Amino acid sequence: MSNSMRDLIDGEAELDDEEDDESFDEETGDTRRRTKAGAIDDSSEEEDDDDDEEEARRIREGFIVDEDEEEDDAEDPDERERRKKKKRRRAEREEEEQLDEEDLDLIGEANPEWERKSQPQQTKFKRLKRGHRDEERGNERRGLAEIFSDEDEEQEERPYGRPSHRAQADEFDDFIEDDYPEDDEERIQRQEDMEVARPKDKGMMADTAGLDKDALDDMEAIFGNGEDYDWALQMEEEEEDREREEQTIELKDVFEPSQLTEKLLTDEDNEIRVNDDPERFQLDRKQFKNLQITADQFKEEARWITNLLWQRKGLPSDLLGPFSKAIGKVLEFFVIDGVEVPYVFQHRRDYLIHAKKIRNPHNRDDPDAPEYTVDAEKLLNQDDLWRVLELDIKFRSFIEKRNALERAYDSVKSAAGIQDAVLDVMIRQAVTMEELQDLQDYLNFTYSAELKDTAAMGNGTSKDIKRPGNKTGIFERIRKSRAYEFVRAFGISPDRLAQNALREGKKVSSDDDTKQPEDLADSLADSDFPTGEQVINAARQMYVEELFVSPRMRKHFRANFYEMGCVSVHRTEKGLRKIDEAHPYYEIKYLQNCTISDMARRPEIFLKMLKAEEEGLVEVHLTMENEREFRRQLYSEFASDNFSDLADAWNSQRQKVLDMAFSKLEKIITKGVKDSLRTACQEELLKICRDEYFKRLDQAPLKPKGMVLGTTPRVLTMSNGMGDPNRDPVCWTWVEEDGRVLEHGKFVNLARDEGQRDAFAELVRRRNPDVIGISGFSASTYRLVKDLENLITEKGLMGPEYDDPDTNEYRSDPLDVVIVNDEVARLYKDSPRAVADHPTLNPLTRYCIALARYMQNPMKEYAALGKDVTSLLIHPYQQYLPKDKLYKLLETAMVDMVNLVGVDINEAMGDAYTAHLLPYVAGLGPRKATLLIKGINANGGVVTSRDELVGDPERRKLPVLGPRVWNNSASFLYIEYDTTNPESDPLDNTRVHPEDYDLARKVAADALGLDEEDVKAETDENGAGAIVRKLFKEEEQEKVNELILEEYAEQLEREYQQRKRATLETIRAELQVPYEELRKNFAPLAPEQIFTMFTGETKDSLCEGMIVPVNVRVVKDDFAIVKLDCGIEGRIESHDVSHRHSMKDILHVQQTVQAKLTDVNRKDFMVKLTMREEELRRPYRKHMDHHHGQWDYRTEDADREELREKDKTTGRTQRIVKHPNFKPFNSTQAEQYLGGQPPGEVVIRPSSKGNDHLAVTWKVADGVYQHIDVLELQKETEFSVGRTLRVGGKYNYADLDELIVDHVKAMVKKVDELMQHEKFQKGSKAEVEKWLTTYIDANPNRSMYAFCVDTQHAGYFWLCFKANRKTDVQAWPVRVIPHAYELLKSQYPDMRALCNGFKLRYQSEQLKKQSGGGRKM
Repeated sequence: MSNSMRDLIDGEAELDDEEDDESFDEETGDTRRRTKAGAIDDSSEEEDDDDDEEEARRIREGFIVDEDEEEDDAEDPDERERRKKKKRRRAEREEEEQLDEEDLDLIGEANPEWERKSQPQQTKFKRLKRGHRDEERGNERRGLAEIFSDEDEEQEERPYGRPSHRAQADEFDDFIEDDYPEDDEERIQRQEDMEVARPKDKGMMADTAGLDKDALDDMEAIFGNGEDYDWALQMEEEEEDREREEQTIELKDVFEPSQLTEKLLTDEDNEIRVNDDPERFQLDRKQFKNLQITADQFKEEARWITNLLWQRKGLPSDLLGPFSKAIGKVLEFFVIDGVEVPYVFQHRRDYLIHAKKIRNPHNRDDPDAPEYTVDAEKLLNQDDLWRVLELDIKFRSFIEKRNALERAYDSVKSAAGIQDAVLDVMIRQAVTMEELQDLQDYLNFTYSAELKDTAAMGNGTSKDIKRPGNKTGIFERIRKSRAYEFVRAFGISPDRLAQNALREGKKVSSDDDTKQPEDLADSLADSDFPTGEQVINAARQMYVEELFVSPRMRKHFRANFYEMGCVSVHRTEKGLRKIDEAHPYYEIKYLQNCTISDMARRPEIFLKMLKAEEEGLVEVHLTMENEREFRRQLYSEFASDNFSDLADAWNSQRQKVLDMAFSKLEKIITKGVKDSLRTACQEELLKICRDEYFKRLDQAPLKPKGMVLGTTPRVLTMSNGMGDPNRDPVCWTWVEEDGRVLEHGKFVNLARDEGQRDAFAELVRRRNPDVIGISGFSASTYRLVKDLENLITEKGLMGPEYDDPDTNEYRSDPLDVVIVNDEVARLYKDSPRAVADHPTLNPLTRYCIALARYMQNPMKEYAALGKDVTSLLIHPYQQYLPKDKLYKLLETAMVDMVNLVGVDINEAMGDAYTAHLLPYVAGLGPRKATLLIKGINANGGVVTSRDELVGDPERRKLPVLGPRVWNNSASFLYIEYDTTNPESDPLDNTRVHPEDYDLARKVAADALGLDEEDVKAETDENGAGAIVRKLFKEEEQEKVNELILEEYAEQLEREYQQRKRATLETIRAELQVPYEELRKNFAPLAPEQIFTMFTGETKDSLCEGMIVPVNVRVVKDDFAIVKLDCGIEGRIESHDVSHRHSMKDILHVQQTVQAKLTDVNRKDFMVKLTMREEELRRPYRKHMDHHHGQWDYRTEDADREELREKDKTTGRTQRIVKHPNFKPFNSTQAEQYLGGQPPGEVVIRPSSKGNDHLAVTWKVADGVYQHIDVLELQKETEFSVGRTLRVGGKYNYADLDELIVDHVKAMVKKVDELMQHEKFQKGSKAEVEKWLTTYIDANPNRSMYAFCVDTQHAGYFWLCFKANRKTDVQAWPVRVIPHAYELLKSQYPDMRALCNGFKLRYQSEQLKKQSGGGRKM
């Protein structure tokens, strides 16, 4: 059995004694060095000993039997030498295959959880290129003295304590004696060997003893010094260099491209790191890297963007000029200066404002009042800047396509000598991608033959523009045949007809031919079209196609569809039954006659339509509201004005052509309009999501009473998770203001257990928190909140003292209890990041830590999510948005907020959570942020000034940012002012950009009243920052308010053409409060938000009028207390049950009944219900928000009747089962309902197989749901639940509760056991196969296996394994059954048995395979 097989069979993840030198990190795929306890990694160990150990290991593992040793002893010395050389070559190859430490450093930076051991414990993944570098040092160009050395002889390392066997005399020859005495024969043999041995390091060295200098010179004159052979050595070295380059192993040779892309380690990523341009700019403009925008195109872009944004802004018409200039200036900042949105908004804000000086009317009455005031109108806000940046990318795409079209047209013009008026005029008029596509289609059709000829001549147009297809061949035949005369006989060209429709120029009427259409067709018959009918058909097709590709006709159609388009939905046969009244698509199922403007107002509705259409449930039709009038008008432009039978005959032909063309044009135009409308609706919904996300980011840390905004609180957080706070543990954590978790623990039953209540009071008094934060996953958390509030009141627990500004006295209030938004904490608690941060803590404690950090800085918590931020529920319809677009928009919100708040660069160097903010700093990104951290660490790990980031030779600081990236980021990376450091500049701790430091120092000097001589003296003595330091030291910051900055701003603009009004105001603010907290106060959750967070129910999923199952908990004479599935309690009054019977006769404890909601109190988590029969007979109907005439009631009623008839035919009736897990869902609805629930949740629902079946759906994993068919036996009535419930023909249960516990929950337990196993891998089967391949590539002598979810077959897992490097990855299915696992029809009770069974089974299969049988794999 091979070594790899031994790994697979004998141990799961453990190493044999012989293999304790390395281990494999299953998360990263990296190999790490292991040594036994007490083992010493001695680099001086003899190579021969290594060989001996290798041989011994091979013998132990069965590769070499003992008899081989005897054969080895019998080998001749030459054979033994060849074997040694082969081993050395193999060792060298293995060394060359190891990873470069620098590459591993990059991996470590991209994946912080991955660590390498310290340098002394070298891994087998040594430097990829170290072997080559060492080789280069060892094989430096040999001198002429070595020219005759034996190049085939391998260089051996000489360990310490071994003789070198040099031919020349050595004074240390006899220093080390042999371990064993040798006899005379052996000594003579050794001396002979030494005499003939050729030296390795010095080449052939003649024994020159006894020769004087003249003799040596004579010998050199006769034999030469070897320089004549220098060319041979050079060729040899060049060949060796080429071989080394070819053998160099890089990261891409070891890791999959997808892994390198994920870790941002591709060549492209490295180029982005090094290039001195903002990272986001590089990514956005990547596809336009080679596009050069001319000066005229730059002006055109400014006009193009102005036209797109002007209508939306709604500014007064007199501001159009300033608005256009502002757009042009912003583009200049982006494109020429290379600065990002935050920089423009912060430091070029004056160019976003239109300021006018107006005479001050109060100046007449008040002589001290200024003569003029400034009226400022904001032209562009920060959202507009992002929109301009987005449109800049779109314009580049537009220009690229237009350039390609112009090149193609120019090549046709030069080759064929044509001139096309349509292209000459309309290419320059085109402003949208659709219009350019129209022109491209027109060019391809009209000049298909010329384009083919041009492409054949190799003019390169085929690369620029799509070549005409084969379909144009038939039209080329028509164009060259006599049938084209009939096309001309229609009396007007398609382009001229389109101009008539567009009202361009004077109307041109059609001219009728002198012959009847049939007669003309007969006269034009030829060999291509031998009959008149064929001529007419060909001519119609030709004219229809020319109309179809006419850019102006498409423009006419498109304009009318945008103006008069109507959207209607028609359900498909599949959607008839699948979209019932509880389905989320029901609100669009019968929508009709919705205008384009309606869709723009409710973008989510149109996106929902398109999503339902993709799923095959509906068809979305776009029609023209005035189609009949549009057709009539178009016909009037085409028809002849003559009145005769001849004119009528030709008009009849024109009508047929128009009908044919209309259907073709309608199809392509409606598709384009739908796509454009989809994009517009996505953009609108994306903007809504961005605004909502920005609100969540715009929260300062929760402010302790008496502290300034921005102070970080000390927090005690608690949660009961899904448990009952009176019975289950309540986890708590204490988190200091610096984010450190100092203490954590558990409480049980704080409502009644006095000992626990005292312990809580002692904790609060000892730690003195600023606030208590609470959250959880169930409605019972609300009870915990109330219990804590009562406990705080009862024990008199107070918050910290603070200075009351009203009374000027210190006071304290009862400790606040805050319910915290837990959307980030839910994602964090089970994430790999949480496990790495707190490996010993349980998920609920980690959840509490995340709650505390959210209260201390929400922005940092959101930033730490990275791309997982799209998992947050920001908008109820965000699932209809592309994830990449959603992330990009959310990222812009984060960029805005991070740059508003700023990042303490030194704090980021020591705190991973703060470092998560760096990629969002202007100019940076994930790649450049990593490079920045690495560079600062190389400079000592501390930054003392902003200028230092671009290098400081005097302090020996290397540059870590390029000038352009530094210019973007400098003002958003701040450094705390150190009063004890004379070189510390206070301005480095402000939002003032270094380019404006002189301006800020001038303001500070004026505030202090210093003249130029005073300033010079102060700066000469204490440096450039002395003036601002003096201002801070003397605490005279308030004096800057006395300065009139407007006059200074006018002077700067007049003398230096610098607009700095806003910059001066920023300087004034920053000199008073450096980097003041500008975020809003921490936002408390509204009652509706708390209700949804604890229960999962929204206003749409739980509202008045709904009929829901409830479980009876308490029954009294006049009322009953019930509990809903979501965990909240409800009350049913006696008069809401029956007027004829008492409550206790109808309701019993633990009974499940149907009740109708009459009131939902979301603030107090209470509902009121009724069970009156007349109320239950009226079903709940969701209110549909649509205008009159936009709902197809007739089709809705007809569909209801059709479904009713089908149910009568099949005998199906809507079934209700009294069980808290029962839902009247179909499979899709059940999956949607369980989508937001944790794995293991269950829904019981009606079965499509009839009333003697039930279906049970349970959530296996995210996106994986198993549907179980339950056969009901021994039913009392058609609608009662059977006394025996059978699953799979062999599992029988007495009731639904037993089925859930012993069948479903038993499988849930097995699934959880498997997914917690060390061999389980998250991800798809393909991803696990890639991981196994990477592992085996890194460990060629090992085997490995792993489990993963089978997403295609719910309840199944894949056992993937790779036996060795040469075999493919194989996969065996593992089925989860109650209380066991099933592999190849064998059952195993637990994971240990399953793993051992797999190994034995594999061993058995291999033995069978070797003997000629066995399972084929």
